[in-house]
Amino acid sequence: MIWAVVVMPSVAGAVLWCAGRRISRAVLAAGAVAVHLAALAIAISVVAREASGAFGWGAGLELTLDATGLSRVMAVLVPVIAAPVVAYACFHEFEHGLGRLVGLMTAFVGAMELLVLAGDLLTLLIGWELVGALSWALIGFEWRDVDKVQSADQAFIPTRFGDLGLFVAAGAAFASTGSMRFDALGGVTGTNLHVVAAGVLVAAVAKSGQLPFSPWLFSAMAGPTPVSALLHSATMVAAGAYALARLQPALAAATWFGPTVLGIGLATALAGGVVALLQDHGKRVLAASTSAQYGLMFVAIGAGYPGAAGAHLVTQAFFKALLFLAVGVAMQAAGTGDITRMRLAPALPALAAAALAGSLALAAVPPLGGAWTKGAILAAAEDKGIALALGVAAAGGLSAAYATRLHILAFGRRGRSKAPPPTLVEIVAVGVLALGTVALSLLWLPGSAARVEAITAGRVGEESVGLATIGIMFVVAGYLAGRTLARRRLAVPAVLVDWLGIPAATRRLVVDPALATARVLAAFDVRIVDAGVRAATWFGGAFSRLLARRDSLSVDAVVESIGRAGVRVARRWTRGDDRVIDGAVESIGRVGIRVARRWTSADDRVLDGAVEGVAVGVAAAGRVARRSQTGMVHHYLLVIAAGIAVLALLASAGR
Repeated sequence: MIWAVVVMPSVAGAVLWCAGRRISRAVLAAGAVAVHLAALAIAISVVAREASGAFGWGAGLELTLDATGLSRVMAVLVPVIAAPVVAYACFHEFEHGLGRLVGLMTAFVGAMELLVLAGDLLTLLIGWELVGALSWALIGFEWRDVDKVQSADQAFIPTRFGDLGLFVAAGAAFASTGSMRFDALGGVTGTNLHVVAAGVLVAAVAKSGQLPFSPWLFSAMAGPTPVSALLHSATMVAAGAYALARLQPALAAATWFGPTVLGIGLATALAGGVVALLQDHGKRVLAASTSAQYGLMFVAIGAGYPGAAGAHLVTQAFFKALLFLAVGVAMQAAGTGDITRMRLAPALPALAAAALAGSLALAAVPPLGGAWTKGAILAAAEDKGIALALGVAAAGGLSAAYATRLHILAFGRRGRSKAPPPTLVEIVAVGVLALGTVALSLLWLPGSAARVEAITAGRVGEESVGLATIGIMFVVAGYLAGRTLARRRLAVPAVLVDWLGIPAATRRLVVDPALATARVLAAFDVRIVDAGVRAATWFGGAFSRLLARRDSLSVDAVVESIGRAGVRVARRWTRGDDRVIDGAVESIGRVGIRVARRWTSADDRVLDGAVEGVAVGVAAAGRVARRSQTGMVHHYLLVIAAGIAVLALLASAGR
């Protein structure tokens, strides 16, 4: 049953792709939503029984799925978020290639289910690679646009580079324990433990868009809006934080692991917040926000509270998918992605109201669930020191600032729509995610921390009153800052807007030196290596010609000598032929003539005489025989009687 969670959407994705050209948008949407609801029903059944499954690969390797801990939450969360997003895609996106888009998104859900249910590093690695490949196909969906294909490559290559860490980690784990199962990682010790921890961390940092890999999230915005919503909420970008949270108990044995994850997470949360605050494009604001929110999850994981990270992953999935879909409708209505030219509340009041729930959750305004989970992360940070807690509170204040600015500019007043109103399905999809965002306010009920710990199998801290007060103060300060920035535009250098200059620094420190080195090596190859080859070729040719000449002279002399010797032999042979062979032939001829003459004489004397003698004898015999023929019977009887007498005498003599 647990394998059906993976296989069913994967196969259904191929079917929807093929059938998408032949059916209407409504039928395609109904089929896609039915597939995801079926996947949700199967996932709930699997999670309720904590099912598991294994497939023997061979040579001690096997693919395992386990519905335990945080994987149970993710297995249900993925189809819950995907269902409204796919329905939205069927009515929001252009008609050309719609079946391919929906099919890829559905198959993507199957790959993500394989990743979150994996019970070993090998299965995790397969799901990890499938998610990466399908995300590349989704980001570059409009493949006829060269720029979008390049953006897909720019998003794929950094994450692909990070994937190498997971390969190394799997190999080190297998070398140490002979198994890749998660429950065997506790037996990894020594150098292999550090290799495994480092490999998983690199892969997670790249996948979740943490520093220094964050800029790829902007490239991913080239994909259709529903793709961005799915990737940034509960699927691809969530994979890194999920993997760290799932494996944190085993990897924490490496003493450097926790502090490193903390540092990366806090730096990304602060940098992502600043970058989001400087953006004017709606999708870029949300992309930078995604990096910042996962940075907060890294802080909780590094502090030893993976349950808090898992809880925030769930709330962020709802409000981030909601905001992406709402901004997508606003972009279509305004005809631009520039939020400073939107202010669409009068034209889209229902959408603005739904988006408000997402903005408040992102800003961590109580009593929404986003506020509770950020409070849990703040409590986890406090466990490692007040300075870290203040840093997390500052990151929360930045979240409130850019969430406020985004909502005021995109859904404020005085705007006018330039496009037809959104379809009912688009509004319903946004509304469903808004209801989910509001429903997570139930986390504020007493005892929620214990329930979350039981579900995620990870620690969840509870913030104190003083810490909660500090957090609210930063949220209020962020709100005021965001409101102020929404009314005026700051002249910010472009290099800061583009991820605080990280891409530019990367070009200067890595790309440009690499290209310069390549040019130097190319020049060295042309001027030195190729020149050496050409010189060697010239000298080789000259030497060959010299040898050819010498060889030609010596060979010709030998041939000429052989020719002269042949002529001499021929001449001598000709003379021998005249003297010996011709003489012998003449002698044989003369002997033959003599023999023939003598044979002719013998023929005349002997053979002719013999023939004549036989003829004379036959004639004489004939005359004698003729005499006996008298015609007298008594003569014949006498001869017969004489013959019988002779025969009798011969017979008696023989006895």
